[in-house]
Amino acid sequence: MQTPLKFISTGNLRRLLEALGKDYQVYVPVKKGNQRFYKRYLEPCDDMAIAQVRPFEPLKAFFFSAREKVARGFEPEAPLRDNKPYCIVGVKACDLKGFKVQDYVFDDHDYQDPFYISKRKANLIISSDCSLALETCFCSALGLKPYPQADFDLNLSEVKKGFLVETGSHKGEGIIKENSSLFEEAEKELIAKRDENREQVAKEVEKNIKYNDIPDQKSFKDIIQKNYDSSIWKEEAKACVECGACNTVCPTCHCFLLYDQKDEDKMARLRIWDSCMIKDFARVAGGANPRHKLWMRLRNRFEKKFDFFPKVADIYACTGCGRCISACPAKIDIRRVLKALVANVK
Repeated sequence: MQTPLKFISTGNLRRLLEALGKDYQVYVPVKKGNQRFYKRYLEPCDDMAIAQVRPFEPLKAFFFSAREKVARGFEPEAPLRDNKPYCIVGVKACDLKGFKVQDYVFDDHDYQDPFYISKRKANLIISSDCSLALETCFCSALGLKPYPQADFDLNLSEVKKGFLVETGSHKGEGIIKENSSLFEEAEKELIAKRDENREQVAKEVEKNIKYNDIPDQKSFKDIIQKNYDSSIWKEEAKACVECGACNTVCPTCHCFLLYDQKDEDKMARLRIWDSCMIKDFARVAGGANPRHKLWMRLRNRFEKKFDFFPKVADIYACTGCGRCISACPAKIDIRRVLKALVANVK
């Protein structure tokens, strides 16, 4: 959706967030020390980090809860909550790509997930450009830019004394019209500065890629099949402690486990995040386990991202966000593994 860019001052952005709080649960990224995470916006705060870089927790947590009740007793209807929808501010391009995988899993099939769909339809996404890159960022290797290009309602690009605002949907357009007094026409000098900032951060990401010698996604085709019996899996799995952190922080991982719980009145069925790195993940009722070795489960993680999804959805289920690198206590680096897989087939 191509509409003229707007400018909103930092003060007016706070006023916009306060206005949106009447209809949405507004969440903004904040920074504490070296950590960035989402926080409910209830009043103006000095630690907002709307530009900068992605928070540590993935966007999926708002739409695919880590633990939620999906059935009560024998009631035919799903127990959907009637809470205010979410307005998530400061979403980065890497997390927006995660939507493509999550939507494919929970919405684009015969059996659709009512919990996920209800949240997705009602949400408001106000994304933002990255104003810096972490050492673990490698989104460009996966075909992304360090600034959103699609799948947002509004996008913010930090400039002097405020932000340039780009519209990405009719919903976003409506937000600007409803709050028109808070916006100004964007000056050409600010647009030029935005483009300069984008180019600078893109160079930072490319520098990471070059320093770590990370292969481009064009070289990923068939690398899992061609390395299916490679010793790479066993070597990398030696350090794994089977904690599942890589799955938890990944914006595209979506596996879950259902279990029943009884209270004094009735049964309830709950859904929780599951991890393909945990031993019982593939175990069936009879006790058999087709992936009983840890290296097999590590291979399965890569196979899903770099073989299965490209074949069924024409997308690599990795966004280059680098969260799994930061979260892994064993220092298993997805960049190192991809580099080894590509080199092994040359």
